[in-house]
Amino acid sequence: MTLSRHPCSSIGTPTARAGAITPTLVALGSRYDAAPIFPVESMKALVVADLHRTFAPLESGGEAFDDAVARNQCLMTVLRIIGRADLSVGRLYEGHANALALFDWFGSPAQKADLGQKLAQGAFYGVWATEPQPGVQLCQSALDGRKSFATGAGGLAYAVITAQPEDGERRLVVVRADDPARTDLSQWRIRGMRATGSGFYDLTGMAVDPSHLLGQPGDYDREPRFTTGAWRFTAVQLGGIEALLIEIRLAMSDAARADPLQRAKFADAVAATRTAYLWVRECALRAAHDDPDGPAFARMTRGIVERAGLDVMELAARITGTRSAMDGERIDKIIRDLSLYLRQGGPDYAGDQAALAWLDHDAWGTEDALW
Repeated sequence: MTLSRHPCSSIGTPTARAGAITPTLVALGSRYDAAPIFPVESMKALVVADLHRTFAPLESGGEAFDDAVARNQCLMTVLRIIGRADLSVGRLYEGHANALALFDWFGSPAQKADLGQKLAQGAFYGVWATEPQPGVQLCQSALDGRKSFATGAGGLAYAVITAQPEDGERRLVVVRADDPARTDLSQWRIRGMRATGSGFYDLTGMAVDPSHLLGQPGDYDREPRFTTGAWRFTAVQLGGIEALLIEIRLAMSDAARADPLQRAKFADAVAATRTAYLWVRECALRAAHDDPDGPAFARMTRGIVERAGLDVMELAARITGTRSAMDGERIDKIIRDLSLYLRQGGPDYAGDQAALAWLDHDAWGTEDALW
């Protein structure tokens, strides 16, 4: 199906389908938060909405977009909608979208065909790069080591993982991700994002043949795609912030709405949320163009979204009071999930690298107008 220039603006588009399953994801999210297991029913809802293959390569059954800008525009909106409904499912879906992009960029025709068959069966993928030392090694066609913070470990069908060969740069390897014997979730005892099951996954002894190798050595780490790709998870986080803003508005009583001090707090929450939106939107646009300044945008966007999330969480507590900490309240769940999801690795380093880039030159590309 060929979509219009703005494919998320009409009935039957990915946005409409994501919006249609939002109530289901919200209800299921509360259940999986109370009794944390891999959110099978939520993922099935994504399959029913055919969102699991929307952003796959065309050769794998993905939908056609006019260009990369339209695709990222649509993906950003879908990520926000799913993030608003349930940040745990949003994190899982973002990892899946990341894996689909890696197949699109680096997959062979045979790998894309195989991906299409797996997606037709309802399979979901993840991307696992984090690992305890000494890392995952690829030695003599077998893997050795384990991944940590492996989102969806034991629940996803497959994962695209990074592995270090005996020589050269690290490679991408497609592996099974649903083996309970390799899964260790014993340390995933966490306040938020419970249903992601981001534990350890042991890859030791797993055989690797050439069909499991995705792309060439070093492909995963190539810039600007490697760093700029952070825009996807900031879009999910933005969805969580937007959901919190919605809940604050719904929770404000007539008395609170009549209080100028409370209104001022709400206005601050709106400003923080929309500022984050503008940065994420710009970062997604830069990513679509493979902009060399995309990494600077992504690093700065991470900090902007984090700051917005922290501010809106504090404002939610100040505006809604003890309701923001009551078990079973949606505001409480969003705050717990968001407080963990915002804890991405190396925030100070990312902010420092962004500042260095802007000190070097105007990354907006309008230096004459700004300086």
